[in-house]
Amino acid sequence: MLLVLSFVFFMLLGLPLFGVIGLASIISMIGMPFPMEFIPQNLYTGMDQFPLIATIGFVMAGFLMEPAGITGEIIEVAKKAVGNIRGGLAMVTILACMIFAALSGSGPATTAAIGSIMIPGMIAAGYRKDDAAAVSATGGTLGILIPPSNPMIIYGVVANTSIAGLFMAGFIPGFVLTSLMCITAYCIAKKRGYQGTNEKFSIVGLCKAIWDGKWALATPAIILGGIYSGMLTATESAAIAVVWAAIAGLFIYKELTVKELVPILKDSAKSSAMILFIIAASTAFSWVFTFSGASQALVNAVISMHLNSALFCFVVAIILLIFGTFMEGTAIAVLLVPVLWPIAQSMGIDVIHFGMIVCISNVVGTMTPPVAVNIFSASTVSGLKMGDIAKAEIPFLIGYVAVFFCCVFSETFCTFLI
Repeated sequence: MLLVLSFVFFMLLGLPLFGVIGLASIISMIGMPFPMEFIPQNLYTGMDQFPLIATIGFVMAGFLMEPAGITGEIIEVAKKAVGNIRGGLAMVTILACMIFAALSGSGPATTAAIGSIMIPGMIAAGYRKDDAAAVSATGGTLGILIPPSNPMIIYGVVANTSIAGLFMAGFIPGFVLTSLMCITAYCIAKKRGYQGTNEKFSIVGLCKAIWDGKWALATPAIILGGIYSGMLTATESAAIAVVWAAIAGLFIYKELTVKELVPILKDSAKSSAMILFIIAASTAFSWVFTFSGASQALVNAVISMHLNSALFCFVVAIILLIFGTFMEGTAIAVLLVPVLWPIAQSMGIDVIHFGMIVCISNVVGTMTPPVAVNIFSASTVSGLKMGDIAKAEIPFLIGYVAVFFCCVFSETFCTFLI
């Protein structure tokens, strides 16, 4: 009880998430028959995991790709492919988010990188500002489903399962969601009277754009091809993504300068440090949660419901959705997966299927205030209030809800390609 009360208290004070989790863990140890040294030991254990280097690598790659010119090339290819269709600029944003997601592995990074270019472009073309921001915010969530995905890496570490298998499982939900979002963008454009780019579609023009952007489009092939061929681990692939983004920016597109590397490295270090702080604090919190008896109480409560595997998955998904409205997905994975996965395993639920449930719940959480990191990124770029963007993104949530239920109730939908 002390653990929960202190957690809520520090969160209401507005402390950073890692501070909320860390302080709640320390206070909860008062009166427990364990030395306080267990806290720093768990902090170190939480960060001392080799696969987490992949997360740091993809964060750094994401920060490099926009100034390197890779983002612009991706957008140009998407424009040539669907820009002429009614609502084409919104579809360009969605497709560009899908491709960029295969490079950065991060939802907020995808929203910021694509949104900073496409939101002003859509507004100039006559789109309402809230619609433009909503498309970027919801499109950015594809960074969680389209591999490589940082939340999938975290889950793979926590659940001790194949990260490559999780990546493969993300393809079908990711592509289905992309298609549903494009259909929604078309319907909104038809209702609002938004037009395309008025540029006639041309196979020659598309092929030329693909050829001009071949180095940018080669990036996901290098990253994912190396993983699925067995030549590279996710960590090695992330390192190569960083090197490739730097080479492309400095020597191929020549839009990146050596002077820009220092602030880019600083920004990526800050973002990576925040993720690692959350993971470290969450590991300590999970340990206290377990040894305080709260973990076993939760397990007993779930078992007493006598749920079948499908209903259990649904209950877990709802729990994760609730937590996702006020916590970052990384913390949720580290806090709740160690508690919930053993129950799921005892029910015969596939570890990859359970991981996709965690990820799709995380996707919806990034779009749901008050935390809503993707909405925050879109708000920063567009200058709109988060509430305005949240209201405008409601039509896109229909597709997310459909994919959400498919992931929860259909193991085949998630594991078909594995």
